[in-house]
Amino acid sequence: MSPLWIVRRIGFYVLITVVLAFFAVPMLWLASAPFDAKPGLGLRWPDWTLRNVVATFEHPYTLTSLVNSLVLCVVATVVTTVLAALAAYALSRVRIPGRDLLLYLLLLLSSVVTGTAAMVPIFVMMLQLGLINSQFGTALVIAGGMLPAAIFILKDFMDAVPRSYEESARVFGASPRQVLAHVVLPVARPGVATIFVWAFVNAWGNFLLPFLLLRDVGQQPAAVLLRTLYDEGGSANLTVIPVFSLLYSIPVVVLYLFVSKRYGFRFHGGIKS
Repeated sequence: MSPLWIVRRIGFYVLITVVLAFFAVPMLWLASAPFDAKPGLGLRWPDWTLRNVVATFEHPYTLTSLVNSLVLCVVATVVTTVLAALAAYALSRVRIPGRDLLLYLLLLLSSVVTGTAAMVPIFVMMLQLGLINSQFGTALVIAGGMLPAAIFILKDFMDAVPRSYEESARVFGASPRQVLAHVVLPVARPGVATIFVWAFVNAWGNFLLPFLLLRDVGQQPAAVLLRTLYDEGGSANLTVIPVFSLLYSIPVVVLYLFVSKRYGFRFHGGIKS
């Protein structure tokens, strides 16, 4: 072992340690600050107490905002996953002139048009449709912004399903709906699970659209309520925010663990056509 090799190895481990600390410190703060009698922005051994939890649940909109977030995310995720699966399967199996160009245009427009520049026309459209303060309408707008990318990603999984599987099912009398539900989707399960979790996480953390379209505080999700947790002096309320942040992170972690254990984000075995 030369001195240069030793220096490189030390530098490598120092870099790994810094990267791990960069991600670990916020997680440790999130786990300890909710139970600290005097929470601060620094990381320290907490003075254990449950008063922060009690104060958080005494807030009139804590549970309401979390329920609103679940409603928005479930609707937006289900709409995105179902429509993306149907559209990706159709684009994978039907030969349409300019299909690949269409997919790239959809992906490009979804990343450009659905940003801040589209907020004014979206707000005007929802106002004219009478869908301001409508959780269902807001969920549909969120789903519409995620659909192009979801279709683009899921099409690759549909392309990987051999057509011979579908032909065999049709020989035994399976309808197109049965072919999709019992042959294509089970094989493309990792892609569907990935899109499901990806859509849920994006909808769960969406702030701008619910902030603009849901004017009633009782209809707003947790992502919007989080910005209002300040004290009388305008400073962040560190008594409530750590507990609320911990509650806010639980559904995403639970969903990831459930989907990873139940369905898995991996291919099982090989596919031979």
